[in-house]
Amino acid sequence: MTSKTGTLYGIGVGPGDPELITLKALKVLQKIPHIFASCSSKNSYSLALNIVRCHLNGAGIEHLPFPMTRDPRVLQEAWEKNAARVLEVLDAGSDAAFVTLGDPLTYSTFGYLLKTLKRLQPQARVVTIPGITSYSAAAALTHTPLTEGEESFSLVSGAQGAARLREVADKSDNIVMLKTYRNFGEIYRTLEELDLLDRAVCISRCGLDGETVVENLRDLKAESMPYLSMIIIKKKGKGY
Repeated sequence: MTSKTGTLYGIGVGPGDPELITLKALKVLQKIPHIFASCSSKNSYSLALNIVRCHLNGAGIEHLPFPMTRDPRVLQEAWEKNAARVLEVLDAGSDAAFVTLGDPLTYSTFGYLLKTLKRLQPQARVVTIPGITSYSAAAALTHTPLTEGEESFSLVSGAQGAARLREVADKSDNIVMLKTYRNFGEIYRTLEELDLLDRAVCISRCGLDGETVVENLRDLKAESMPYLSMIIIKKKGKGY
């Protein structure tokens, strides 16, 4: 290890629009020598990297592959291998950034990388730069206040179906459900059962090409949804 180790910057690059990154993130991206971006183990595509590519200033780019699986053993092996690679760069004295969609600590691969890296090398220097979340951008797009007065707000995942929606439906005034594309049919039926279809709006690919807003969810019955799709539910009625 060199006498001076580098710093890892976890950078949230926002939901999709290259202009929706913070000034702090921009300054770091323009000076950092090494950029990490996650990708599937089956390809080297990174949406986060595509968003910030226009802001980079000659940085070296490296993809960290992560398998699309729920097998904890396979996932742990991938996290350890990728964290070790990041530490290798830092230990050589180079600063590095890990770019991720939205916010680095909200449903992000960076959270897992951070925990693994700190376990392997507790003294590693890390700076996390928050980013605009997809649901904040979607709320702005649809003029939907997420909370007002004494209202409560829940953020849930639909990656494994509608179970989380059922858990919070009676406890929250407003709900944002991310990761809805794979189980949209089940989520739709649950919204129908809970009498929430007319209080929901679906936003897909917010800030990206192909962005759509559907206020009448009945138009989406039996439809296949894009990967980046979310639902905002206001139990007291939609926004403006």
